[in-house]
Amino acid sequence: MPSMKTLLAALSVMTPLAFAVLPATSAETEVAGGQVVAGALTLSGGTAKPMPPGAKVGGGGLTIVNAGPSADRLVSVESPAAGRVELHEMTMENDVMRMRKLDGIPVPAGQTVTLAGGGLHLMFIDVAKPFRQGDTIPLTLQFETAGKVTYALPVGTLAGK
Repeated sequence: MPSMKTLLAALSVMTPLAFAVLPATSAETEVAGGQVVAGALTLSGGTAKPMPPGAKVGGGGLTIVNAGPSADRLVSVESPAAGRVELHEMTMENDVMRMRKLDGIPVPAGQTVTLAGGGLHLMFIDVAKPFRQGDTIPLTLQFETAGKVTYALPVGTLAGK
């Protein structure tokens, strides 16, 4: 039977190894809008817009920094606060606003991608309860490389803060 000293020595080696095989993609948000690191990606800031009573569609965004040497891609977002969350882009063409659903958003190596009104953004569809200032919207973002990342998106003011 191994001695206690041998068991403790084995545990001191095995415990770090056990954590080393856990996915580097799991991340938790400490505070709403706080910084979350998942591999080479850092998610931070951003807000969702407050919605009028009865509204079923809302918008929001956040900042994604890719400090790594390889590109990644945001492929989907889920939230229990909405029936579905879509990745969208708003553009102006001949003084006409056009919005289109995207199948993903590239996050180039060494670059920052900001999702916010007036460009790339998140669209919350079939919202169960309209977002109110001070609420927090839980998100699960799916990246091709970084995997699933959880983020708490605060609901700001109509002015965007």
